[in-house]
Amino acid sequence: MTKKFNIILANDIYIPAIKTYKVNHPNTLTILGDIKNITNETFHNIVGDKIIDLVSAGVPCQGFSLANKKRNKDDERNYLFLEVIRFVNIFSPKAVMIENVSGMKSLNNGSFVKDIESSLKNAGKYGYIVKHSLINAVDYGVPQLRNRLVFIAIRKDIKKEFHFPKATHGVNSIPFNTIYDAISDLPNLDNNEEKTSYESNPKTIYQKILRGNQKKLLNHKAPKHPVSTIEKIKNTKPGLPMYEKYKQRIRLNWNIQSPTQVAGGIRPQFQFGHPDQNRGLSIRERARIQSFPDNYKFLGGIVQSRVQTGNAVPPLLAKAITLEIANLLESINIEV
Repeated sequence: MTKKFNIILANDIYIPAIKTYKVNHPNTLTILGDIKNITNETFHNIVGDKIIDLVSAGVPCQGFSLANKKRNKDDERNYLFLEVIRFVNIFSPKAVMIENVSGMKSLNNGSFVKDIESSLKNAGKYGYIVKHSLINAVDYGVPQLRNRLVFIAIRKDIKKEFHFPKATHGVNSIPFNTIYDAISDLPNLDNNEEKTSYESNPKTIYQKILRGNQKKLLNHKAPKHPVSTIEKIKNTKPGLPMYEKYKQRIRLNWNIQSPTQVAGGIRPQFQFGHPDQNRGLSIRERARIQSFPDNYKFLGGIVQSRVQTGNAVPPLLAKAITLEIANLLESINIEV
């Protein structure tokens, strides 16, 4: 039987992200805005007397990311983890999950890692046993080399030890998924062209899983490139950088995993070139590389949707971790 969490509340400050979340999760209450402005009273009114099993948070990564050349310890977004602690202090959930980029470990000699762990250990009515680990999404079937730092906190009175999930993909198990596994079935696109219908059957197990019973193709539109950009992609061999100064912006190769997708900011740019079409990726292709199912619809246009896909936790990675949490909680009998 598939284990599922019933999500009570979702919060984000980014308007397109909330709109996307609401259209895909219509039964979940959402709050748009700065979490610092949500009062304890508001939280109490929403949660009521519900027992909370899990609080999950992806605190902003910009201040920690190695891709941000201006990253610094004083970025105010770095301290939003304290809002997670505030919520935990109010409701004492059974488990807490916090995710961020691997760069958090190196910024300011790892002080933020220590602060998050020490804050969680003493939070709520009982305190928490806290673990953190660097996890690569590629090990769980995501066709992307995406290292993430994940904190898991289990309430002390539960007295069950959490173990991070074992890799499901790799050299000695199921082969890593590649770009071919992810997007080779999607229709060809010309510059600025959009297609809303599939033109072939799934070619891989990964594609079959993500397509599911979806009939209409969503978010499959090519970026609108100037001729110079089209020529730049055309003249780049798959697997190599398209720009001398930006080595991370490569033309993808069918037989590799994608480098880490990034949000890219609110700019009309693209990160990766398609392996054999002279264009950047569609949002559906980016979503496939993140392991989003094809029925997941992104709102806000191609640039805003790049931000959303770049910021997201890959669903297959999230599933692997939360299944371990669900299994642990299922094995206990604590009601408060």
